[in-house]
Amino acid sequence: MTAIDDLTRLHHMQDAAREAIAFMSGKTRDDLANNRMLVLAVVKDLEIIGEAAGRISTECRARHSNIPWIVMVEMRNRLTYAYFPSI
Repeated sequence: MTAIDDLTRLHHMQDAAREAIAFMSGKTRDDLANNRMLVLAVVKDLEIIGEAAGRISTECRARHSNIPWIVMVEMRNRLTYAYFPSI
């Protein structure tokens, strides 16, 4: 994997994080519980972050070991493979 690939993935992660934050701006937990479209939008962004994190090179992960790469990947896996009828 090249540095360009990592950089692209890092940009995808950053864009998705910014979008999720914007979606949740001014919202409460109750808003999230009562707005299925909001849930789906935020979950999709978290999945994008986790998918990209899982494809970051070992070298990049080592250089930035303070970033919780595994946590992001595991969250993506939970959201992708688990069914949550009501969040």
